[in-house]
Amino acid sequence: MNKLRIGVIGAGYWGPNLIRNFLLAPNASVDAVADAQESRRKFIADRYPTIRLFADAKEMIADPQIDAVVIATPVSTHHPLAKAALTAGKHVLLEKPMCASSAECDDLIAVAKQRGLTLMVDHTFLYNGAVRKIRDLVQSGEIGDVLYFDSVRVNLGLFQHDVNVLWDLAPHDLSIMDAIMGPNATSVSAVGQSHFNRPQANIAYMTVSFGGSALAHFHVNWLAPVKVRMTLIGGSKQMIVYDDTEPSEKIKIYDKGVTITSNNVEEIHKTLVQYRTGDMRAPRLDGTEALYLVAKEFVESIRDKRQPLTDAASGRRVVAILEAADQSMKLGGQPVKL
Repeated sequence: MNKLRIGVIGAGYWGPNLIRNFLLAPNASVDAVADAQESRRKFIADRYPTIRLFADAKEMIADPQIDAVVIATPVSTHHPLAKAALTAGKHVLLEKPMCASSAECDDLIAVAKQRGLTLMVDHTFLYNGAVRKIRDLVQSGEIGDVLYFDSVRVNLGLFQHDVNVLWDLAPHDLSIMDAIMGPNATSVSAVGQSHFNRPQANIAYMTVSFGGSALAHFHVNWLAPVKVRMTLIGGSKQMIVYDDTEPSEKIKIYDKGVTITSNNVEEIHKTLVQYRTGDMRAPRLDGTEALYLVAKEFVESIRDKRQPLTDAASGRRVVAILEAADQSMKLGGQPVKL
């Protein structure tokens, strides 16, 4: 296969990272970049003088020399840009969240399927060495049944004008949850609060239920004095602490848990809870940059004509949960079925 000729839309915060990694990816080249801001086009021109630049994204999408389009723009623009690219016969990689609604996701999925094109979502953390190790541990049964997924992602962050804190921060952890616990979520409840007379919630708590004993909880916040990126995963055999701010030991696996000697509710007074405290270990992780693996997966999924790891269906599931969380917040935290 000849090199896949990539066009990137959006050269703001994340776009340059995508450009750099697609330039490194095998069988790919970045031929064009589109951005409405002249200053961002100049930024790219100074660093990559051979890349063609467009002020109009639609003009770049129409270029027959472009095989695939990578979209790194605000979520409100994802659907129209991606639909234009798919309609023009281009494969598409979308930044997270995939779209502003599940209906928009469904529309893009239908167009991609009809035209036989790859539609992928950049849930970068699923390509992270730590998350890949966690997924392997869960799938191998080493930690047992997953009992809970508890995530905190907070910082003194940039207040977004177009989305609330859930749509900004939670997609990372929702995509990890989806990969680890499977696409079996049944309901969502959420509460949030906005401050400083801003319309968008800047702090939120969300709980995702799975219809059984498993539960997932998320705390996201733009107004925290420290940066915390921590996830606790409780298994029936072992437990995992994932701290993405740790420079080396990002994953710690604890041989800790409880053992119940009786499940007979009629003899609950005889039930004995025994606490198991074993060793902790920190496994070696693959240090390959996650975004490079995203670029590589996009190219390879097109070449091999297969579904990518972070396909459109997984992106849609994340968006559906965010939609339900918004609805729940409006209802004062009442659960909303998925």
